Amino acid sequence: MSSLTAGWVLTGASSQWHNARPGKVAQTLIEGDYANPVVVLDEVDKAGGDSRYDPMGALYTLLERDTASHFKDEFIDVGMDASHILWVATANDESTIPEPILNRMNVYAIERPDADGARRIALAVYHEILDAHTWPFPPEPSETVLEKLAGVPPRDMRKLLLDAFGNARLADRDHLVPEDIDARKLCGRRARIGF
Repeated sequence: MSSLTAGWVLTGASSQWHNARPGKVAQTLIEGDYANPVVVLDEVDKAGGDSRYDPMGALYTLLERDTASHFKDEFIDVGMDASHILWVATANDESTIPEPILNRMNVYAIERPDADGARRIALAVYHEILDAHTWPFPPEPSETVLEKLAGVPPRDMRKLLLDAFGNARLADRDHLVPEDIDARKLCGRRARIGF
């Protein structure tokens, strides 16, 4: 949703416009394998753009079962039942989502991982990187390396681990040490736990 600039991407643009086409909802219902698809709206809290073409505007209709059952894509201009779509939206900050949209959803807060959860995530990222390469590193990192990685946000773990593997090889080592993980390389951001 952060790159969505207008609601017509979801609901289609009028066929009178040059390069108009059906929206994602109609395409999913027509071309999809299921009448009740799952549609994921990633980072719905970052939807923006010109208020005249509000990308959230389409959701007022589509998230309400009664109005979604009479959905009409602007390009196709034929009514269709979009009430069986299962909508999943992700957001980092629900305070930026309009209240009428929130009222149409069940909101589940996912807490940041605890220390044990962060260690499991770090280990999974370590394994994923090793599985994708034929590097001479042990299948398990040391506890001190895992501990240091657990203090880094999960989305930064991959970047720091790839850099750490490079640091170890430059030092002619086939294992990681905590010093290989340099959180200062996070573009000046302070390392913190979370997503």
